[in-house]
Amino acid sequence: MNAQPDDFGFDDEAQLLKQTARRLLAERLPTAALHQLVAASYDPTRARACVWDQALWRELVELGWTAVAVPAELGGFGMGLAAVAGLVEELGRAALPSPLIPTLCATYVLRACASEGADMLLARIAEGAAVSLATTDQHGSWDVEACDVSVVEGEGGEVILDGVAHYVQDAMKADVFLVKASARRGGVGLYVVERDAPGVTVAPDAIVDLTRDQARVELRGVKLSARAIAASPRDGARALSSAEAALLVLVTADMVGAAEWQLQTTAEYARTRVQFDRPLGFFQAVKHPIVNMMIKIDEARSLLYDAACSFDHEPDHAERRARMAKSAASDAAAFCSSRSVQLHGGIGFTWECFVHLYFKRQKHNEVLYGDGAHQRARLAELMIGPIRGTRACA
Repeated sequence: MNAQPDDFGFDDEAQLLKQTARRLLAERLPTAALHQLVAASYDPTRARACVWDQALWRELVELGWTAVAVPAELGGFGMGLAAVAGLVEELGRAALPSPLIPTLCATYVLRACASEGADMLLARIAEGAAVSLATTDQHGSWDVEACDVSVVEGEGGEVILDGVAHYVQDAMKADVFLVKASARRGGVGLYVVERDAPGVTVAPDAIVDLTRDQARVELRGVKLSARAIAASPRDGARALSSAEAALLVLVTADMVGAAEWQLQTTAEYARTRVQFDRPLGFFQAVKHPIVNMMIKIDEARSLLYDAACSFDHEPDHAERRARMAKSAASDAAAFCSSRSVQLHGGIGFTWECFVHLYFKRQKHNEVLYGDGAHQRARLAELMIGPIRGTRACA
């Protein structure tokens, strides 16, 4: 008997959230405004910048979008992952520059921690705090034991962090970092670190995605009280492993939404651009790739909501289905990105054409928490055992 609900848990409230998000983002951040916001300068030597609409962010906080995955007892809405995935799909469709997706990722890790320190941060997230995971080492490994930050115990229950967390998403927009650190006695813990805490330095990376920022978070003798411990070294790896499927679902939802924008925009161009006295969409060399874009998106979306529903209702199957969804979405993102540029013809590769914003966002998403090939390798490990020579990569 199937434990999943017939609607994948995507109920009326989830539909309302998704529809509201689509209308609001289309009104407040149309693609032309997004391009002007993040791509005003095409100078390759321009300074690294963290550009986002902070007034829009405050409006999203007032609407409760940071609270959608926070448990109700901590001030949130406690919505299922399918509903949250629907929201994130609209964020991807709008290519929204914001710390919302990293905050949602951190929410699921904190939920898995089930500690007083984690609950305190979850309550802050419900009130609008932006949080990002600082859990990746210099090699981009997502393996729960991979870590370039160490923790030692100080006096009076305090802890001291030293090291560098790499590839931190939207770090310049975050208020708080959830840092993974390895203990001398073994294991990894999770610690709540304020961005402006003494000893914390955020060093921006140069990345291709104009709608995000990424950085290294350097921690030098950062002292934390016991209340800042979200998960002890005994529990950190378990919390990260428990939340991994949700993180894959969220990134997949972003890719599916962005790919839908690529499909619709390319199809509209093919309907209106005339060549040889006919719309471009008349020609089979154009219409067939567009249909293939649609098929790949539908496949990824189907796997996305199956994985989201599994996380809530069939947790034993969640990792496998989440990796299937991320694999399909990564491949769909690559295909739709290339076709959207190609089918826009001579303008498709220009800075003024909006498709490059989504092309770059999709390239970032493809490799985030592992591309399609990586996910298939991990799926093989789940089904037939370890494969020699593979490792987890962000």
